[in-house]
Amino acid sequence: MPTTTLTGSASSDDTIAALATPAGTAALGLIRVSGAGCKSIAAGVFKGVAESLPERRYRHADYRAVGGELVDDVVWSYGAGPRTFTGEDTLEISTHGNPLIVQLILADLFTRGCRAAEPGEFTRRAFLNGRMELTQAEAVMDLIHARSERALVAAQQQLRGGLGRHLEGLIAALLGVLARIEAYIDFPDEDLPVEDKQLVRTALADVLRGTERLLATRRYGDLLRDGLKTVLLGAPNVGKSSLLNALVGRDRAIVSPEPGTTRDFIEERMHVGPHLLRLIDTAGLNPFAGLVEQMGMAKTVERLAEADLILWVTDETQAQTKVPGELQPYLGAGAVLQVRNKADLTAGVPGAGQAHNASPALPSFAVSALTGFGLRELQKAIIARADALRPVIADDEHIAINARHADALRRARDSLATAAAGLGATVPVPIELVASDVRGALDALGEVAGRVDNERMLDALFSTFCIGK
Repeated sequence: MPTTTLTGSASSDDTIAALATPAGTAALGLIRVSGAGCKSIAAGVFKGVAESLPERRYRHADYRAVGGELVDDVVWSYGAGPRTFTGEDTLEISTHGNPLIVQLILADLFTRGCRAAEPGEFTRRAFLNGRMELTQAEAVMDLIHARSERALVAAQQQLRGGLGRHLEGLIAALLGVLARIEAYIDFPDEDLPVEDKQLVRTALADVLRGTERLLATRRYGDLLRDGLKTVLLGAPNVGKSSLLNALVGRDRAIVSPEPGTTRDFIEERMHVGPHLLRLIDTAGLNPFAGLVEQMGMAKTVERLAEADLILWVTDETQAQTKVPGELQPYLGAGAVLQVRNKADLTAGVPGAGQAHNASPALPSFAVSALTGFGLRELQKAIIARADALRPVIADDEHIAINARHADALRRARDSLATAAAGLGATVPVPIELVASDVRGALDALGEVAGRVDNERMLDALFSTFCIGK
């Protein structure tokens, strides 16, 4: 496990303190303290306690400042390292949630030798002290910020070491590959059996496939963290904004009988089942658009390229609708659903209800944004699309890598591919170069798990955490 020091004047040997609950007035406030000074601080504040502090027992007591003033009656507990979250001695103090009380206690703790914790410093210490690996530390923040049930499940599985287990398997297999390759380097005169070379190629191919499977979860990770990007596309006045309002459950977009009301795109987040959606209402596709509408349509095309799902909205009161050219590149990938809006207006309208024939292979749903007809079936189809994007790894684990993981895994994949090409080349590649590529892949995989000491990377990662976590 890497060892490093915090940047600036901060030291990993300091005793740190911070409010772990949100700032502001509340029923309770929880103050966390971690470091070697916890035991003496607890003995000094709670003088009625024996020198041998009871561990992991909650006690009710008065908190008195250094000068003897009563600050609050609190509930507190002490834990000795390394069997704590940070791996260090810890002290937790639960106060009444008055911000003034919290600040008075923190100020007193600083007087007693603590310093204010930096963002993410508690979790960083847990990582540096071997209480968790880096992917688990990142999962702490994912768990705090999860905005859907699927995101919660993925964060919980990563916190329990799901991604780490897969990485350990790849690293162990790659170490075996490297050991065999280095045997050729260290013992060039030995007559190594031919089948050993095939074993090396097979094992290398297995690690490469495993790396690519993990890398393929990047899109799903973005989906969990940011939501399923769902673009509403269609001609002017088919009811895209009305559909957005109906799905969201409130009047988010302006609705008007006048065509071309939406000139720019409007974005709103909502939950559909266990998923978070980013609904994006776009400018209508109008072949006779003016300059401003054309600018809006250009943004519509940009949003299509980024979409996980496209809801092509048509008017059910109209006759057969032709698939717009802007939509053609996205057909056949399961990313388009046709939504035939205004189904409540079709009774007695000649030629109405034929729009679903626009593309027989396209999933099609008759709905009414006005009455809510058909919306439940549409939502089920959206959930199915989101579920279909979840990559299958193993044991039904919800693994979803982030941008940092993806960068390291791409470098590992490239190094593995180069090594595999070197082993299979018609003109022999020096085995030392193959070994170098394998070591590069090992280093990249080690970065994901946090085996590589990279202080700048750690500073950037933990600076995004909450203070007190």
